[in-house]
Amino acid sequence: MPETTPALFRPISISGVTFRNRLWVAPMCQYSVLEQDGVPSTWHLVNLGAQARGGFGLVISEATAVTAAGRISPQDTGIWTDEQRDAWRPIVDFIHSQGAAAGIQLAHAGRKGSTFRPWSTVRGSVPLDEGGWPTVAPSAIAFDGYASPDALSLDGIARVVADFTAAARRSVDAGFDVLELHAAHGYLLHQFLSPLSNLRGDQYGGSLENRARLLLEVIAAVRAEVGSAVPLFVRFSATDWVAGTGSDTGWTPEQTAIVAEWARDAGADFFDISSGGLLAGVHVPKAPGYQVTFADFVKHQSTVEVSAVGLITEARQAEDVVGSGHADAVMIGRAALIDPNFPLTVARELGYALPYWPKQYARAL
Repeated sequence: MPETTPALFRPISISGVTFRNRLWVAPMCQYSVLEQDGVPSTWHLVNLGAQARGGFGLVISEATAVTAAGRISPQDTGIWTDEQRDAWRPIVDFIHSQGAAAGIQLAHAGRKGSTFRPWSTVRGSVPLDEGGWPTVAPSAIAFDGYASPDALSLDGIARVVADFTAAARRSVDAGFDVLELHAAHGYLLHQFLSPLSNLRGDQYGGSLENRARLLLEVIAAVRAEVGSAVPLFVRFSATDWVAGTGSDTGWTPEQTAIVAEWARDAGADFFDISSGGLLAGVHVPKAPGYQVTFADFVKHQSTVEVSAVGLITEARQAEDVVGSGHADAVMIGRAALIDPNFPLTVARELGYALPYWPKQYARAL
């Protein structure tokens, strides 16, 4: 690869899978399964397919539930049935046909499940008689404005591990190249990690080792199920954005770096560093690239590879994140929704002759 190639467009290999560049689509919920059965539709094909055609190196699906009770909303995608697995296959096939790798984010919403879609005129939890369901969490502490969850029993925790494992198997069978475990944004695995939502007194609560236990068990089980050839990512929220002392500060970048090392030893390969989502009403000082410092911290306080995400919207900005060594790749969210051809745009702005520019779009050059 010539030294003149921008850092963003230099391939990277993880666990035997090579990605053509370091511009990746972050998982973004679409809330568009109108049948409410978790089966992805043509909306998901067109949305994800357009991003693959637009030049991204990796396209990761939205948070995809490992069980029906793990959905954020009734309109979420899932992969807890064979029907869902089979519906994902043509989507994955199209992503591959465009030269991109296909990833799926495996998720369980925990206490933030069974909610109305963001654009609904109603907020909060969907009532049981309107298609909602009881939610679970490490402790019976509600997310502000939502229904109270049930604290998971030890048998319930074991079922969570089994659900992630079965979902991982279906994902690989559907053809996905990358699996990402969602341990961020206040969903179930994050709820176990943070002392603000996990008040358990057993082996899954209290110390950092105990709060990380479920995540590490999921990683080990998934790795054993799918083998070593499938890259396994973990998305972390590096901070709960809560000022305080001791456990009152919630989850921190320091804990993230420590647990990332443990997660790597358990079988994870790569870490997607975001922030927030555990608590409602917390002030987050959003600005361009506002989470890049967290990715940089985790990368340099540990020995793991990371991606950065969060209002990365400009070509030079994204190139600096990777070229300066703050992160190994960038996850593009909102900018990919506005412009699914974002990598093509970036290549033009950086003056780089992209070798996989779609021939159908050559007249735009």
